[in-house]
Amino acid sequence: MQRNAEPWRAGVWETPAGPVPSVRTQLTWRDRLGGCLARWGFKRMHYMVAPGIYAIGRPDANAPVFVSANYKLSFDVLRSSLNGIGGWILVLDTKGINVWCAAGKGTFGTAELVSRVMEVGLNKIISHRVLIVPQLGAAGVAAHEVHRQCGFQVIYGPVRAVDIPAFLAAGLRATPEMRRVDFSLWERLKVVPVEGVLWSKTILLSLLWLILLAGLNPHGYDPNRVLAQWSRLTGAVLLTFFSGIVLVPALLPWLPGRSFALKGAAAGLVTGALLWWAGGYGRWEGLAVALLCLAVCSFLGLNFTGATPYASPSGVRREMKLALPLQIAGMVLGGLLWLGARFI
Repeated sequence: MQRNAEPWRAGVWETPAGPVPSVRTQLTWRDRLGGCLARWGFKRMHYMVAPGIYAIGRPDANAPVFVSANYKLSFDVLRSSLNGIGGWILVLDTKGINVWCAAGKGTFGTAELVSRVMEVGLNKIISHRVLIVPQLGAAGVAAHEVHRQCGFQVIYGPVRAVDIPAFLAAGLRATPEMRRVDFSLWERLKVVPVEGVLWSKTILLSLLWLILLAGLNPHGYDPNRVLAQWSRLTGAVLLTFFSGIVLVPALLPWLPGRSFALKGAAAGLVTGALLWWAGGYGRWEGLAVALLCLAVCSFLGLNFTGATPYASPSGVRREMKLALPLQIAGMVLGGLLWLGARFI
């Protein structure tokens, strides 16, 4: 017997438009393991399901239609919230990106939604003309254009999939709590593992270069300086990246300013000052370490604009235009100061 490569499928469901894959609402250990690995960046860009239409439960022509991204973690969160509900899931081709990020990039958008509705023959499968789109996908979907182009009405569902049963029971009406985006500490920390994996090579390469260059001095190269400084440099690099990758999202509501680059810079300033004070650096080397920490943390903080529902695409572009030149200048100046300190 051939092993089922997609155990979340439960067979097929016959419709006037042809057979439709039916999916389970209960997540298996393989689903949970896959989601965990995706959060750690393991084959992250390949963790997706095929775009198209899927059946949940025993849907009929009057069953609701929920729109989702083809990032499997988003798909799993949605289907696991629909236990006991007969419905349809229309999966858009977002290139394996979640709803919020894909809406900002344009892949979870009006054109893809209209195209997918037409491609699956949704008008043959259901008798109504209503699509329930995630609220966090509203940035990419123009409801009036969807209605004009394919005749379907867009209703924005709650922020969290877990609220969908109550949303349906209330006649597709969301309470203020269902619309509120709070981005809790736990939700912010969920983005840390994948950031850590993505930056792991950069951390290692930065550390290796600093350790190798630590031996430079006015008389040439001294390996003893490398042996004397490697532990201090390792601590500085790890603490800098820990500050930018972990502390910035954890302390996000309390860091000053609205700009993510500024919030990252604030965390970097405190961390850099701590490194200067505790590391026993000289004047120029300590200034270099503090400046590098500030610039790197600011840059890492700016990366979190794509992981929060607070940022807008236009706002991110403006912030990058202002912050990136300053961050690059800070890194270059800090690096030159650190090298120069080898010869002072």
